[in-house]
Amino acid sequence: GRWRRPRGAQSACQPAWRDRSALARRQRPWRRRRRRWTRRTPARDVPCTYKKELVRISNGNKIWTLKFSHNISNKTPLVLLHGFGGGLGLWALNFEDLCTDRPVYAFDLLGFGRSSRPRFDSDAEEVENQFVESIEEWRCALGLDKVILLGHNLGGFLAAAYCLKYPSRVNHLILVEPWGFPERPDLADQDRPIPVWIRALGAALTPFNPLAGLRIAGPFGLSLVQRLRPDFKRKYSSMFEDDTVTEYIYHCNVQTPSGETAFKNMTIPYGWAKRPMLQRIGKMHPDIPVSVIYGARSCIDGNSGTSIQSLRPHSYVKTVAILGAGHYVYADQPEDFNQKVKEICDTVD
Repeated sequence: GRWRRPRGAQSACQPAWRDRSALARRQRPWRRRRRRWTRRTPARDVPCTYKKELVRISNGNKIWTLKFSHNISNKTPLVLLHGFGGGLGLWALNFEDLCTDRPVYAFDLLGFGRSSRPRFDSDAEEVENQFVESIEEWRCALGLDKVILLGHNLGGFLAAAYCLKYPSRVNHLILVEPWGFPERPDLADQDRPIPVWIRALGAALTPFNPLAGLRIAGPFGLSLVQRLRPDFKRKYSSMFEDDTVTEYIYHCNVQTPSGETAFKNMTIPYGWAKRPMLQRIGKMHPDIPVSVIYGARSCIDGNSGTSIQSLRPHSYVKTVAILGAGHYVYADQPEDFNQKVKEICDTVD
């Protein structure tokens, strides 16, 4: 008979290349397997106890959450926001140290990891607001009063956006290699203009989501992650000897590209933010202290900390560089990173 869409399926979020016929589904069992999570995720091997919870927010959405040392009541909770293309499991090397004397919460951002994957707005400002409201609803659902908010990459951008809207809920903002702060430089102002072929490639890829290649690769997607990012296996080798982390990253990104599409709608070509945070960070409440953590070997522009300081001349802003670390500073040098974060948290209480 006539083909019917499976319950809960979102046609607009499914890649156009997908063959929806029943025959194709029978012939390609990997498409069913790819929707399941790998048995072992990085967080499962964390050597400390924690609680798992799917926190319900509005519109039937749920936020996948891990809670560490949540019974400690005399310290401000530390909340971790992961970056683009990741999930809470990538904090696996940090949980044990960070939760020794204060509650730590980590969750998958809406549209990423194991959290719900709704359809986001196409407008950059509205997308940002949807993310911020999901964080606020999550905080309310867990009954947290004030928090120390730490975000990496996209998580740093969203943490700053949250502080702008809900300043009374944040005791300290920690930005780790944050994305989306500077404006895109004028090509005319660059010493080395972007080559024509790169601009042409960027234009050709504009209609696609950033990680569409993983889904287009079908059953070879996992091998693609392992080939393109072998560094992740090395970063986590002290905890995992197998492919747990690369499998986790693959499963985070092979599903419905909800958060990925939202991120794309927040960007302009070459990954710059449509609404750069440096244009607004000066409006943040002056009493919110800000710490910026960078990897000394990162390829990301490390001048945002200095820029934030100049835009908030009468507020606390401190920049910390972690030697020997790149963009994934929390995995490159986890011991140094954990120590710096704990020192920052100790300034709060």
